[in-house]
Amino acid sequence: HYDQNMSERFFVELGLPEPAYNLGVGSGSHGAQTGAMLARLEEVLLRERPDWVVVFGDTNSTLAGALAAVKLALPVAHVEAGLRSGVMTMPEEINRVIVDRISSKLFAPTASAAANLAAEGRQDGVEVVGDIMVDALAMGLERARELPDTTLHTPPYCLLTVHRQANADSEERLRDILEAMGRLPQAVVFPCHPRTRARLQGVPVPRNVLVVDPLGYLDMLRAELHADVIVTDSGGVQKEAYLLGVPCVTLRCETEWPETLAHGRNVLVGSEPGAIVAAILHAPARQEASWAPFGDGRAAERIATSLGL
Repeated sequence: HYDQNMSERFFVELGLPEPAYNLGVGSGSHGAQTGAMLARLEEVLLRERPDWVVVFGDTNSTLAGALAAVKLALPVAHVEAGLRSGVMTMPEEINRVIVDRISSKLFAPTASAAANLAAEGRQDGVEVVGDIMVDALAMGLERARELPDTTLHTPPYCLLTVHRQANADSEERLRDILEAMGRLPQAVVFPCHPRTRARLQGVPVPRNVLVVDPLGYLDMLRAELHADVIVTDSGGVQKEAYLLGVPCVTLRCETEWPETLAHGRNVLVGSEPGAIVAAILHAPARQEASWAPFGDGRAAERIATSLGL
């Protein structure tokens, strides 16, 4: 991310060093953004000639990094390989499929992700290492619990995030989602992604919905911990809800994380207001926190060992 609340804060909170390079690529269409990153990454890779190019997830930067590397005959390692939603109209799905196809090492977070790769004929270079999000959670959870109470809102509240293109770029879907939130008896805390906030102009925000700036990693964990229900279209937030044992309602009709659906921990509802409200009102009670089947908090260690680091 290029927004301060979505980027710099994470470097500070996770104790990461300052990047050696900042490409300076901001918002734009998929083609313009990916093209600009490709050109600037190629310059960096030619200068550095790395042994491996490691790309994470399913964003445009993931795709640009992998393409820039293979064009220069540099081996690519994809962290979070093998995820599939089955919806090729999603930009993230396109990025995942292409990057998995051109990567030399495929670090799958779960057994089901590895099975997806096997079904596509990819078995060489595949390693099930666990999910690095579990590693991050293991490092950050106690710090999040100890944060001072800045009181976004006192419980009970519902935590909402909306950023995926299909929802954030559709005024109709945004209206439907916020209409559903307005029918709820409890408050709704809505940390608003910059792309979503830009599209809220003209969309009525119910009185029980508190729109706030994006939260840092630790503040977001704390907000998730104290929520009665999490409503989201984010794959990462779905997983965090599962790992923390907080019931989740996902504003999509599919998920690349099918493991989260076990025991009703996560429910797929799309954007129809009635379905959203029903799922929230009938959400199961908070369940015991569980890391299985996403790993044991040592995924990064396994990845580093595999890469010879």
